[in-house]
Amino acid sequence: MTSSPPDPYTHDLAAATWRKSSASAAEGDCIEVASLPTGEKAIRDSKNMGLGALRFTCAAWTAFRRYLRDGGF
Repeated sequence: MTSSPPDPYTHDLAAATWRKSSASAAEGDCIEVASLPTGEKAIRDSKNMGLGALRFTCAAWTAFRRYLRDGGF
C-alpha cells in the first residue's frame, strides 16, 4: 500500500512562521512564504493577508521556483 502525499491544506496557518521575500520592495509590497511542518510551502500577499494563502506541495513549489528562475513570470 502506498501512502498519498500530505495535504498542505490540512495545516493551520495561524501558527506558521512567515518570512518576506528577499525581493520585497521597501514598502513591503511583496509576498511572504511559510514552510509547513510537512515540507509544503504557503505564500501570501504581504499587503493583503486577509485574502488567505496559496499552498504548494514540495513538487509544485519546486516547479514554481524553476519556472520563475527560468524567466517564466
